Amino acid sequence: MAETFNADFLRGWAAALAAAKQWHEDQAKLALVQSRRSRFPKNLEREAEVHERSALMMLTLSADDV
Repeated sequence: MAETFNADFLRGWAAALAAAKQWHEDQAKLALVQSRRSRFPKNLEREAEVHERSALMMLTLSADDV
């Protein structure tokens, strides 16, 4: 059931999604940098892929998912 949300909630929702997306993008970059310095880079590369997919999934969420 779709609810109506006030402007403050929607602004907060958008800010929270942007912050989560940015965090996942930063974690992906960090994991890739660490993988270049690691003796076992594959695990870190997989971790980076997970964070990249998570950042992309943030774009599909809506306030109705709450």
